[in-house]
Amino acid sequence: MRISKRGQITIPKRLRDQFGLGEDAEVEVTPTARGLLIQKQTDAQHPVDRVCGILDEICDVDKYLEEIRGR
Repeated sequence: MRISKRGQITIPKRLRDQFGLGEDAEVEVTPTARGLLIQKQTDAQHPVDRVCGILDEICDVDKYLEEIRGR
């Protein structure tokens, strides 16, 4: 692959098909120790983000922590 004057690259069709990168697909480019990582962006939420704050809905977390710490 080559980078164009405008900084664009063309991902080969077989790879686009393999990884579901259709027209107007959004990707993330992340620098790593070994180079650049290109990943398809998804609307899926990270597992930690899905449970973050779940205890706040069930109980007062600060009060619970004080109780278990014996304060």
